Amino acid sequence: MPALSKDDKLRLLRIILESRHADLREQNLIRQGKGHFHVSGMGHEGLAAVSIQMEPDDYIVSYYRDRGLVLGRGMTTRQLGLEYFAKRNTGSGGRQMPSHYSDADLHIWSVPTPTGSQLLPACGIAWGIKLDGKKNVVVTTIGDAATRQGDFFEAICFAKEKNLPVLFLVEDNAYGISMPTRKTNPLALEILKEDNWRQIEGQSVQQIYDATAEAFEKIRDGGGPFFFWVKMERLSSHTSSDDQKLYRTAEELLDLEKADPLTCWKDRLIKEGVITQEDYAELDNEIKERVRREYAEAEKAEDPSPNELLANVTKPPPKIEKEILSPGKYRIGDTVNRTLHAGLEEDPQRILFGEDIEDPKGGVFRLTQKLSTEFPKQVFNSPLAESTILGVACGLAAYGKRPVFEVQFIDFIYPGFNQLVTNISTLRWRSFGNWKCPAVIYAPYGAYLPGGSLWHSQANESALAHYPGLNVVIPSTPADAAGLLWTAMHTEDPVIFLVAKHLLWAEHEYTKPISAVPLGKARNVREGSDVTLVAWGNTIEKSLEALNKIGNEISVELIDLRSIVPWDAAAIEESVRKTHRLVVVQEDTENCSVGQMIISHVTGTPGLWNELLSPPILVSKPNVVIGYNPIYEYAALPDVERIVTAIRRSISAKYERATVAGIGDSGRAAPRAESDLPGSPIPATADLSEQHVQSITVPVMGEGIRNAKIVSLLKTPGDQIQLDDELCEVETVRG
Repeated sequence: MPALSKDDKLRLLRIILESRHADLREQNLIRQGKGHFHVSGMGHEGLAAVSIQMEPDDYIVSYYRDRGLVLGRGMTTRQLGLEYFAKRNTGSGGRQMPSHYSDADLHIWSVPTPTGSQLLPACGIAWGIKLDGKKNVVVTTIGDAATRQGDFFEAICFAKEKNLPVLFLVEDNAYGISMPTRKTNPLALEILKEDNWRQIEGQSVQQIYDATAEAFEKIRDGGGPFFFWVKMERLSSHTSSDDQKLYRTAEELLDLEKADPLTCWKDRLIKEGVITQEDYAELDNEIKERVRREYAEAEKAEDPSPNELLANVTKPPPKIEKEILSPGKYRIGDTVNRTLHAGLEEDPQRILFGEDIEDPKGGVFRLTQKLSTEFPKQVFNSPLAESTILGVACGLAAYGKRPVFEVQFIDFIYPGFNQLVTNISTLRWRSFGNWKCPAVIYAPYGAYLPGGSLWHSQANESALAHYPGLNVVIPSTPADAAGLLWTAMHTEDPVIFLVAKHLLWAEHEYTKPISAVPLGKARNVREGSDVTLVAWGNTIEKSLEALNKIGNEISVELIDLRSIVPWDAAAIEESVRKTHRLVVVQEDTENCSVGQMIISHVTGTPGLWNELLSPPILVSKPNVVIGYNPIYEYAALPDVERIVTAIRRSISAKYERATVAGIGDSGRAAPRAESDLPGSPIPATADLSEQHVQSITVPVMGEGIRNAKIVSLLKTPGDQIQLDDELCEVETVRG
């Protein structure tokens, strides 16, 4: 283990002094009304002893009290001054608060505010390093209060499971803003094994250096993760918006100097003869004046431009011209599997990760069958932990891998929603394009498949589409599934790829090769002149059934939106200008939905507003979830009759300029007779007791199964048949 040289000791002193004076300068500027916010790192500066040991290809994934840590890594006070004033030439372009460090060149990952949300991306970066066989290390930090976050436990579990090259540092300063934590953190509650957590005194720079030097050596030799609990004091209020004198006693505040790493380190170096008191005073004044100058210069630097507001939300998706699959008969399940196979074969940086996706299971919907057998270094089972799946995807993507991760059902994404909306969707924008997250998150979604109930049947595209930075696509055909997935896997930003379970195993035949499909480009399913009908996912099938029922009565142009974000406004505008009418069909709930967005766009565009001959209509699931009994499910979902009614009403409705109405007052179908309601019993067409020959109906198989074949008969002609007798054995043909 390398010892600290005299030069290193002095270097550490300079870094700690610089960190302290920068904090003090920002506090003074706040009092002067210059700047908006300050987060203090005073008391935490000793962690510079960690970062001065790091190698160029190591990573820091920190939190907002780590000024000393990032200065030790190589960031400058001038950079931090620019961040304080939210200037353009920073790691966030002025988009992040001060102390939300980001420097892609130094491998300092962009700090998110939500506490603890950085740990799983840190594990993703560490996993990428391990997969590449490198000897680099990820250092990730967290405050003691945030160790009660679920992501903390998921991260330490994943790091242990994968034996990752990551060093966890808990910075225990005894408070979560005003709440004391020393008796309520997981170490104090004995939730964590003390044997796994080395406890360090944070005011001892030497102890921090020695302990982490030993850890680095062992981690680089394949020793797996290390966990340090660093006891320190927060020498100032939580932020400039807080006053710790309200909740800490005067005696406690006076006692804090004993735990000041700057005082302790200075006194030690003077005692060792490394520096004299006079030399220290001179160094202190030199750094203080330099910090003052650099902040004065930073204040005058270039501000961001409002014209750059939308820059780096996402990068324009790629335009790919590539044949993916040859002509033939395919189902969506087939093309997803084959496209994933082609992606793994094309790029060894592409990683698949999800629950049950390894063989022999190959995913609950068999979308990944045989892939782990053929690509064992690229396809992995995940724990049952959605935050881990999404957080690790973010870290892997930021590191340079190409994650394609499965969430078993889109309904299960919400335990990982923090990672999705805090990190995955914002990373490019909040870092001004310096970091990116080219990850694909795919999941089965939707209903029209009885028995799924609340948490296997929702269509959640509106909630996902709400967050800037996420692309959202929903194929309704095998060709679109392959084409959109291929493009998604080559996009530089996150893509949510939703697979309609009900459509998984419906077979289509293609006489031409299947090619890549661009994001943001709708598909014209059927030409028409009277009404524009827009749908996507499962509602495409229902819309086609409705058009078959209407026949030649009305000429309907059917558009498959297929890409929710970005969406093809131009295609809908062009069609509405031709038909002068619009009906939108969606499976998702009505409130704040994609369908409402489309209608709002059409009615809010002056040229289109004048073209409309009748109010746009939204056919939608009402604001309710899917129930287990199929009666509830089919009562909620758009069906053929409601779509037909909407199309006919669009033709017959008188246009009222002041109103954009739906079917009925709420935009849903008006009540019908009970016998017409979805899920109501179908009236018998004959007295079955008089029939001697009956057909056998294949039971509902679930998971989108469409077909089955009889492989053996268990009864012969003339046999008596009782209720519940087994008649035959069937074999599904789902792949």
